[in-house]
Amino acid sequence: MSESVAAIVLAAGQGSRFRQAAGADQDKLLACCVGRDGVKRAVLEHVLLSLPQGLGARLLVTTADRLEVIHLAQVYGCRVLLIESTGMGDSLAAAVAATADQAGWLVLLGDMPFILPETVVLALAGIEDDAICVPVFQGEPGHPVGFGRSFGPALMGLSGDRGAKPLFARGRVRGLPVDDQGVLWDVDSPEGLIFSKA
Repeated sequence: MSESVAAIVLAAGQGSRFRQAAGADQDKLLACCVGRDGVKRAVLEHVLLSLPQGLGARLLVTTADRLEVIHLAQVYGCRVLLIESTGMGDSLAAAVAATADQAGWLVLLGDMPFILPETVVLALAGIEDDAICVPVFQGEPGHPVGFGRSFGPALMGLSGDRGAKPLFARGRVRGLPVDDQGVLWDVDSPEGLIFSKA
């Protein structure tokens, strides 16, 4: 797709499972891990670094209390959208509404630091007006997920904790086979900070 596509980085969740294991004051998005490039950075920083050139809007969704998250987003050229809810549906709806002029949306999760940049580029290139584009590793769908323009109204209609999964049943889903286990790897616990290929 040659028209502009917005990258939406979801970073509003509080990561309660991670905090239970690591400590109540530990934000998983700011925890350090060694990325696929061998460099140690914050989880969220790896995600932001994977955003390719040629995107339209770059938008990170988070809450007002995440000052370091906000700072990182700004350092990497993202506009920050502050919301009060931590629900994924609310985050997606607000982000798509704020970028409604875009030709599509590439949705990345702030806690998935091990996706290869070339996978992000592939997902971006696979976005079509009337389809959902999903990277697939060994038969399992992962992230980031691309949504074409026709899904805008449905995305803006999401709410609460429910993400966009219900839209998969109603629209054409295009799987992109990738050799990248990172598309399935999120950081839910301190153990998740160490990437190991299966």
